[in-house]
Amino acid sequence: MSNITNQPAKIGSYSREDVLFLLKDLSDIELEDSTFNRELRVQSGQHYSESLPIEYQPPKEYVDLFWSTISDYKTKVALCVGIAAEQIYRQKGKQAILVSLARAGTPVGVLIKRYIFLRYGVSLPHYSISIIRDRGIDENALHYILSAHPRGNIQFVDGWTGKGAISLELTKACREFEEKYQIRLDDTLAVIADPGHCTTLYGTREDFLIPSACLNSTVSGLVSRTVLNTQYIGEKDFHGAKFYREFLSSDVSNEYIEIIASEFPAIMAEAEETALKRAYVEIKTEFLGMQDVKSIQAEFDITNTNYIKPGVGETTRVLLRRVPWKILMRDPSSPYVKHILMLAKEKNVEVVPYHQMNYLCMGLIKSVKGTSR
Repeated sequence: MSNITNQPAKIGSYSREDVLFLLKDLSDIELEDSTFNRELRVQSGQHYSESLPIEYQPPKEYVDLFWSTISDYKTKVALCVGIAAEQIYRQKGKQAILVSLARAGTPVGVLIKRYIFLRYGVSLPHYSISIIRDRGIDENALHYILSAHPRGNIQFVDGWTGKGAISLELTKACREFEEKYQIRLDDTLAVIADPGHCTTLYGTREDFLIPSACLNSTVSGLVSRTVLNTQYIGEKDFHGAKFYREFLSSDVSNEYIEIIASEFPAIMAEAEETALKRAYVEIKTEFLGMQDVKSIQAEFDITNTNYIKPGVGETTRVLLRRVPWKILMRDPSSPYVKHILMLAKEKNVEVVPYHQMNYLCMGLIKSVKGTSR
């Protein structure tokens, strides 16, 4: 194994006790473009990880909805975090190293770390690293972690599952890592919500609104999506990201952590009981999301499954940073989709009633290739 000269970037608004970002700081580089231009380039063959969308700053009523969502579901989120954390600690104990997948996984990793410290008095290492669909995981970051913790046992963490693309990418990356370096990693992905049935380690399989899916960097430590562009990322570099210091006044990352963590004492007994029950049942990964996606792809004549994003979290992302075509909605009366209906109205996106799916909603991305604005 080669010596790694990369060091954790001093980026983000989280405490270094909560998380270390193994990312290259690209804050001074202009990587953003309009949503439409970027969508056009992506659909014309450029990989989405080579650029960044302009960071969406939602209007006041949407931020107010974020806060009301936290008020309504903070206990549920805390319980799901606790259930996942109990399973991690039961399986890996003090040797566990939390490795969250930036950026949706970062607040979840911070919360799991906080829960385990409160519950067991153990402060687990927590790193946030990059994994990119069709490009794989940041191997330099993995080498850094394994060098720092030679006896550790990595536990990958993310926010939620959709079609399962990242779960599959992680499995592929771990297999390739073992082939290259003869080091076996556990590819099980710990998430708060697994509506896609893509992992065996989850808080719930209900498709519900995780408040951190509502906002972008301002609830994820002011860190951008990760970037892998060979213009700026060398062979020995970590993948990159930007630190949006200009949004410090709007940052709620740490406040969100404190609100959810304050619920932990009330849910610990239920979390432990649920996790214990899980240890004695067979949990299957059936990737139900992909089954739904393929039937919708055929029905709506969509050329690429990447244009279909299932679940509340992924639909939110479509509305925030892609060019949405339609939103399929199983139950518009669900409290988990209030913000989606608000965003769809704001952006003049059609909401189509659609009851034949496992998810509450799906976001369909507009094909913009061959068009101009």
